[in-house]
Amino acid sequence: MSPAFPPVDEQLRRSARGAEDVFPEDELRRKLERSRATGRPLRVKLGVDPTAPDLTLGNAVPLWKLRAFQDLGHTAVLIIGDATAQVGDPSGQNALRPMLSAEDVAAHAQTYIDQLDRILLSERLEIRRNGDWFGSMGFMDVMRLAGRMTVAQMLERDDFQTRYRDQQPISIHEFLYPLMQGWDSVMVRSDVELGGSDQRFNLIVGRDLQRAEGQEPQCIVINPLVPGTDGVVKMSKSKGNYVGVTEPPAEQFGKCMSVPDTMIRLWLTCFTDVPEARIAELADPARTHPRDAKEAMAKGVVARYWGAAAADEAAAGFRAVFAQGGVPDDAPEIDVPADGLSAVDLLTLDPPALAASRGEARRLVKQGAVRIDDERVEDAEARLRPADGAVLKVGKRRFARLRVRG
Repeated sequence: MSPAFPPVDEQLRRSARGAEDVFPEDELRRKLERSRATGRPLRVKLGVDPTAPDLTLGNAVPLWKLRAFQDLGHTAVLIIGDATAQVGDPSGQNALRPMLSAEDVAAHAQTYIDQLDRILLSERLEIRRNGDWFGSMGFMDVMRLAGRMTVAQMLERDDFQTRYRDQQPISIHEFLYPLMQGWDSVMVRSDVELGGSDQRFNLIVGRDLQRAEGQEPQCIVINPLVPGTDGVVKMSKSKGNYVGVTEPPAEQFGKCMSVPDTMIRLWLTCFTDVPEARIAELADPARTHPRDAKEAMAKGVVARYWGAAAADEAAAGFRAVFAQGGVPDDAPEIDVPADGLSAVDLLTLDPPALAASRGEARRLVKQGAVRIDDERVEDAEARLRPADGAVLKVGKRRFARLRVRG
């Protein structure tokens, strides 16, 4: 028995934390027992399609599950879906998803790779690109893969079934996506695959294709689709209800504090490393006030990405601003020329870059989200001449002090 792996029951408990389903659990137990007996780590697969730049807390849920398997001694196999991203995962979609260009996918993929070291260990990690095998397949290879499933089987998927019933178009290339994801499992010989609850069908296709290729079918760990800051729909950049992995601690903390109380337990479980016994205590309003529970959750999120000291600072800054009506001590200073500059230029100065682009700066002004000394900025292009020491506020959580040069 290899001492590298914890007892099987502990491995099952840790790998199942926050999971919606683990199946077949008896097969996973046998794989883990065999792994301990032989000293061979399991190959745990996660495919990510870089369809948008940067990672949100929601995107990171399966990545942290992959990290949990690494901590247990197993090998993480991360597949960058540079081929599947161009097709577009139809899971959960009620309309045709447009195909992305190779250039967009490559740019998005690089932002994902740049952020992986925030979550995954560099050891026991394989990074593969499925374009390596799909790019070398000929037309007849694709035809043979397509022949593994029938249209009737594809229409068993809830989203395809709904779209077909509602006479919404379904492109043939969308039918290929589950087969492509399943073929990834064959190519990397995965023992376990991770995925969201909207991917259940695709994950099972992987088991079927492995079995057909003479491989032992993978087990599956399904994670929930966690609602975003609105507490209603899945966290998404397009919905604006997200918290970014690389956002500054104060921004992460403030967004977490805006989450509905009903989300506290789920966010604690999926987005933090807080022990499960402590989560039970925090999520019980009879034992912990919801505001205190939410602060613990927000600190847990920040600590995961920036460390405990940053979490404490973010909490203190939040209290100073929102409980005491002040300005954070760590608010950056921005040098402003004596003859002034426009709001667009002011917000996009780097550092601190309070808006990601000039377009976003204009939207923030139009939305009334930009204030100087609590006076709303009305014109994004008009030249501003603030007083030295004036406070710039963007949205609810971003502040800066303005220092006039000359």
